[in-house]
Amino acid sequence: MNARAESLEAACDLRFGQVGIACVRLRRVDAAALVEELERRVRSAPQMFARAAVVLDLSHLPKLPDDGMVDALLEAIRSAGMLPVGLAYGTSETEALAERMGLPLIAKFRAQYEPAQGEAAAATPAVPAAARTPEPARAAAPTHDTDAAASSTAQHHSGSTVRSGQQVYARDRDLVVTAGVANGAEVIADGSIHIYGSLRGRAMAGAQGDETARIFCSDFRAELVAIAGHYRVFEDIPKEFEGQSVQCWLDSGKLMIARL
Repeated sequence: MNARAESLEAACDLRFGQVGIACVRLRRVDAAALVEELERRVRSAPQMFARAAVVLDLSHLPKLPDDGMVDALLEAIRSAGMLPVGLAYGTSETEALAERMGLPLIAKFRAQYEPAQGEAAAATPAVPAAARTPEPARAAAPTHDTDAAASSTAQHHSGSTVRSGQQVYARDRDLVVTAGVANGAEVIADGSIHIYGSLRGRAMAGAQGDETARIFCSDFRAELVAIAGHYRVFEDIPKEFEGQSVQCWLDSGKLMIARL
């Protein structure tokens, strides 16, 4: 190998991996309403949404906007304090639009947000693809065998705490964390998440849209929990859950939390 080839090889290291990207699923074309809604989200949880990377999903609109309107929508996202990084993969028309505008297509969002057959696009305000914050669960949670859920195929993270800025991702399986998850750290799984230490950072289960996934934690102090895109951000942990063993699950699209 000549010196020039060696120099090029050492210039960088390019790899693909799981990254934390939010999805803005548009329900109607209204740039002003989009700015207002996203600004509200940023104000409510700046540590989560300020300068967050987001993908614009146009698949639920009755027709694809023209290039000028898409540009206005992207600018609306920037004005709200978020950073649009591409379009969610959809039809061939979406692909052509992304190519014209010099934007990447993010394919990972297709399965999670693709509407069911016959589902009509609702004319509701544009919001990120996540549920509105529900009230804490008061009723007893459904019974669930945590040992059975943490199957032998689960990915295990043991030993050191998941540090701030670190991300652990279990693809196509559950994630079992025997240490703690620090503030600013993320644990993500396509299946359920079991944390046998303190959860102070973010836990996101059902990352590819599995609404049956759950989160189990023995010391709950989370910044955020999410299941299949439905999330809840915590500025202050409710007293009945702080430091307690809890489980999180979805019930008719609402993220529920209850003590174990």
